[in-house]
Amino acid sequence: MSFFEKLKNGLKKTRESITQRIDQLLVSMGKIDEELFEELEEILITSDVGVETTLKIIDDLKLRVKSEKVTDPRQVKNLLKEEITSILSSGDTGLHLNTKPSVIVVVGVNGVGKTTSIGKMCHMLKMQGKKVLVAAGDTFRAAAIDQLEIWAKRAGVDIIKHAEGSDPSAVIFDAIQAAKARGYDVVICDTAGRLHTKKNLMEELKKVFRIISRELPDADIETLLVLDATTGQNAVSQARTFAEATGVTGLILTKLDGTAKGGIIVSIKSELDIPVKFIGVGEKIDDLQPFDAASFAEALFS
Repeated sequence: MSFFEKLKNGLKKTRESITQRIDQLLVSMGKIDEELFEELEEILITSDVGVETTLKIIDDLKLRVKSEKVTDPRQVKNLLKEEITSILSSGDTGLHLNTKPSVIVVVGVNGVGKTTSIGKMCHMLKMQGKKVLVAAGDTFRAAAIDQLEIWAKRAGVDIIKHAEGSDPSAVIFDAIQAAKARGYDVVICDTAGRLHTKKNLMEELKKVFRIISRELPDADIETLLVLDATTGQNAVSQARTFAEATGVTGLILTKLDGTAKGGIIVSIKSELDIPVKFIGVGEKIDDLQPFDAASFAEALFS
């Protein structure tokens, strides 16, 4: 099965939530009027596209309908598809890993799929010919270290780990030293998803970044925030919190295949302007794929 087919299948619930309801609306409406836009607005908001983003999309649609003299309600769907593609296309969706070593710091709350995303990224980068080292920086949860080691073995990459409860920054420090000494191309750093308070968690993350900056002052660093698509609008608030604390460079959106809330991807990109770099639509090691806005919109509206 091609990834587009996986994506199309993965977006089935979201497509039912958004596209099928839009199709029914446009078929039932004889003309383009304020009632049509109000109904469309309700569909988008209830599909987790978000109020602010929805209002912007509706305003842009009204302008385009007027300027392009569109009269057939069925043409509105294609205009909407173009608007969503435009929102998702802005920004750099590629990874910048040109230094040796480069660093990927993976952040996010517990349960969103951080560990599996790291494992899948390891596999992807190894397939690209890169020598990858994983740093098990989530030392506050014993299971996190064990799970990450399983994924590292599955992907065929090396791992640096300390005992549960160790200082995460010490793990990152050791991994960086190993990477410099042994010629690794990429260091992927796992981080804690939960400490006693949000403030403690963010302070711990800042400490990790200080270590990286001190030991690799000229390295390319990607900070990828993993978000669970099934959490809907809660993912937006998570993205905002982490972006303020760590300067997130990109998003990994997981569990798209298990939710009707895939519209959240549009909301996050529009409101926070953080590019989506990867999406997950399955549990297999190759089910994490680089994000492509045109393919996503095509799969959503097909």
